[in-house]
Amino acid sequence: VQKVAVMSKMQNVFLAPEDEKDDLYSGYEYSDHTIEGLEDDQEFQRIVRTTYGNRPTVQTMGGQLAPVTAMRRLPGTAAFRSVVGRPGTGIAPESGQARPMTGVTAAGFTSNRGMAFDPMNQAVGKAPAPPLESKPEDSPEERIKKLEKTVNTLIEDSVYANTFGDFKAAMDKAKEAARKERMLCKQREQMQNPSEINLDLTYCVLFNLAIQYHANGMLTEALNTYLLIVRNKLFNNGGHLRVNMGNIYVEQKKYPQAIKMYRMALDQVHDTHKSIRLKILQNIGSVFVSMGQYTDAITSFEHIMNEKANFKTALNLVLCYYALSDQDKLKKVFKQMLQIASGLEDEDRYYPTIDDDPHQRLVVEAIKDDKLRAIEKEEKTVAEYSILTAAKLIALVVEPNFSIGFDWCIETVRSSPYAELASELEMSKAITFLKKRDIPKAIQTFKECGKKDRKMAGSAAINLSFVYFLEGDIAQANKHAETAMEHDKYNPHALVNKGNCLFTQNQFDQAREFYQEALTTEATCTEALYNLGLALKRTGRYPEALECFHKLHSILRNSPEVIYQLADLYDKIDDFAQSIDWFMQLISLVPTDPAVLQRLGEIYESEDQSQALHYYYESYRYSPTNIDVISWIGAYYMESQFCDKAVHYFEKASLIQPNQINWQLMVASCYRKMGSYHQALQCYKQIHKRFPDSVDCLKFLVRLCTDLGLKDAQEYSLKLKKAEKIKKQRELSSGSRRSSGSSGLGQGRGRAEQKGGLSAGSDVPSVDSGVGGAAATQRREVDASYVDPLGELPERPRTAARQQRPPVEEDDFQDAELGDLLPD
Repeated sequence: VQKVAVMSKMQNVFLAPEDEKDDLYSGYEYSDHTIEGLEDDQEFQRIVRTTYGNRPTVQTMGGQLAPVTAMRRLPGTAAFRSVVGRPGTGIAPESGQARPMTGVTAAGFTSNRGMAFDPMNQAVGKAPAPPLESKPEDSPEERIKKLEKTVNTLIEDSVYANTFGDFKAAMDKAKEAARKERMLCKQREQMQNPSEINLDLTYCVLFNLAIQYHANGMLTEALNTYLLIVRNKLFNNGGHLRVNMGNIYVEQKKYPQAIKMYRMALDQVHDTHKSIRLKILQNIGSVFVSMGQYTDAITSFEHIMNEKANFKTALNLVLCYYALSDQDKLKKVFKQMLQIASGLEDEDRYYPTIDDDPHQRLVVEAIKDDKLRAIEKEEKTVAEYSILTAAKLIALVVEPNFSIGFDWCIETVRSSPYAELASELEMSKAITFLKKRDIPKAIQTFKECGKKDRKMAGSAAINLSFVYFLEGDIAQANKHAETAMEHDKYNPHALVNKGNCLFTQNQFDQAREFYQEALTTEATCTEALYNLGLALKRTGRYPEALECFHKLHSILRNSPEVIYQLADLYDKIDDFAQSIDWFMQLISLVPTDPAVLQRLGEIYESEDQSQALHYYYESYRYSPTNIDVISWIGAYYMESQFCDKAVHYFEKASLIQPNQINWQLMVASCYRKMGSYHQALQCYKQIHKRFPDSVDCLKFLVRLCTDLGLKDAQEYSLKLKKAEKIKKQRELSSGSRRSSGSSGLGQGRGRAEQKGGLSAGSDVPSVDSGVGGAAATQRREVDASYVDPLGELPERPRTAARQQRPPVEEDDFQDAELGDLLPD
């Protein structure tokens, strides 16, 4: 029976041929998917009856049982493969021993749905843990913590605002932090637990508030806030803030109170804090210097020099001894200054010792421009500045002659660790000769300096070029400028000096090239940019010149010279609105410059006579001897029929130029126009005494005497005839000379015109010649065709009949206008 069962069981099993390889998965290709006879298959029924097969059935909607889920699995499972062609794991071999069905045997875990996972049975007999209780957000402790956090945030915001320069916002944040901190203290007091008050937070709030008051210039409020801190004994080290109070008193120039605060702070600083004590002593000494108490300042500075010498203190000590004129102490302190170690001797570490070592090169590149290197450079700059300043100061007093004093300082520096500064002192010595107007010795010193030190030869040549340029020796200036360019062809100052030499020789295009090269080397060279603008202006390239001066104005915002050039250029291109705008900016910088005021008057002259009068009058107030301004104001009042005001200005002009007859004739004409005939007659008589050959004066005398019925009319008529004959003879003689020497006169006139053109186009802030320049009137003879600008006199009313007199010969002028009295 067993054999039959086995055979029946093997009916649906396809065995692989013996000559083929045993392929475990080959049966899937020839499996029979029919399920007929499964009810008679005993092995299948046994497997169904196992735990794996006892799964809950699914009730369908028709009331029939659906097949179990084990039968719905995809081919390849153990249960399905036992039916189809491959032998399953539960099928026993022909030996008859059944294999354990590991693929379908349960692992010992059961699915208990709806229950929590608890493999250790820890929840048996125990109730679930209650949820965590959340603290209420409105509890006093939570409110206090939130308030403390808000205060800290406000302090940080205030500090950040102060760092970025927004002092007003910083003060607002500081005040808000102080207000909230007071609220915090009140809440802690209400909780009856004042011991938990955060003193550090209170200190921080008050300290920040005082700093913000100080930054905003509220010095009194800052002092009161600092007092709240220093008087509270609960604050540790609060006395150190008296240093800040002393600084505020120094700003208020309350020096005794400042010294008191510094000394109180010094008493509260422990001896272990040596650096802080020395800094406080430095402040005390500085305040004593401001008060003029040099002896007390010397005591503080000498104590610092004995404890820890530094260049700043040494320089202050030199200033004090200089004020007391103590030559021996000056020399001693200067030598002591030169012995101060700067800590910058090891400069070789910034240069690689092995060129082929890439690691060392990277290290050198990393430390060459780091922050520590920047600090070292700053300290070196302070040291050099202190030594050079002290040497320049004491060289004037330590010896009878400043030259000998400089020599002593140079030798002392050469024997010190700062020997490279000796050449700088020699240059300072030469510059001192320049200040003393000793040009030959200055030139000699510059030459010696260039020969001694090869490094300073270029600087000496630049200074020599500058000195020779000021002396007017353009050839020597050009020579030394080229020498400086040989030492350093990229030196902008040497290029500018070379361009200046070419500029004076009217070689503007070549000069412009040197200026542009200097700007290429150093874009911020203001001298090159200014001179480039002048060169472009001389060549008539006004738009490019405007561009140069606008760039320069962005660098030098308040330079009167630059603003003047901009205003003058806009005037040259007839942009009067822009020109007026720039001249107004110039007046805001130099409100008392009469030339600028006169230029504004000239611009307004063609547009607004009242504005022109205003600026001419302002120019006259600051320079009452400017004949151009005086003549314009006088002519304006005459045209406006204010002869009484015009008389004042023409009298001023006659005092400035007493040899010019025109001003005196204008004074007499004003009196005649005003109706003061007797006063006008007296003026004409005085003019006739001084200028007896003046035809114009004699004409007016004849006319006035005739109108007034005076007997002198005939006498002046005879003199007029003689004067006219002499004038005709002079004209004839001058005409013959003119015909013989017309070429020479033409050349002279050309030179005069050329000279006038150069002066009008000057590149310095000067004023173009206006109406009636003094120099022009002195060069011209009095015009014989003089016409009275006031026109004909009104007819005199006939108050009484008088006897007719015989007419004077050649006395009929027919009231013709006699010409303009104002000089051209």
